[in-house]
Amino acid sequence: MKRILSFLSALVFAVSALAQSPREIIVRMEAEMDKHADEGIILTLDTKVPILGTVTMRIHSRGEKARSDTKMMGQQITTWTDGVTEWTYTSKTHTVTITSVAGSKSAENGDVALLSGIADGYDVTLTKETADAWYIACRRLASNTDKDAPGKMELVVAKGTYYPKSLKTKVKGLTVTMHDVSFGVSEKYVTFNLNDYPGAVVEDKRD
Repeated sequence: MKRILSFLSALVFAVSALAQSPREIIVRMEAEMDKHADEGIILTLDTKVPILGTVTMRIHSRGEKARSDTKMMGQQITTWTDGVTEWTYTSKTHTVTITSVAGSKSAENGDVALLSGIADGYDVTLTKETADAWYIACRRLASNTDKDAPGKMELVVAKGTYYPKSLKTKVKGLTVTMHDVSFGVSEKYVTFNLNDYPGAVVEDKRD
């Protein structure tokens, strides 16, 4: 019996040594994401909007360039940006609207940026663990003075790859869920080309 108890104790010690804290899981996730930084990131954003219901946006981002495809109220809206200029194509009116990006800010979508530094200024807790994922609750600390930081987030990280499976939060009162993250975006796909929309009406509203 003593020998069995000794083996059990050793097993418990080994399992404990392999266990990871929620913060360590997030750090590992961010490290895996960084490995693919030069490839570009693809993800889907579901936003629950009053009256309209859930609006789904598929985002492709590579460096300073990004493209978003949104289906809303029976029409397709596609937007490209390079951090300085923004082009928006609306299928219903076959119109391309060109505008300047305020302050020439980076093209990186603000919600995409949620995938970086998630644990900073948050208390993170492992709420659930399955065979293929960790479920982590992130609650903003009182010391977090970033007014744009969500009060809480629900993060799911895949075991094995450490890729984010989903991230759910509220942005300006709207429930936003990020999911289906993958990598590999071509320069061509995130670059606007007017030749792809022959006959489109162009409205240049740049300052």
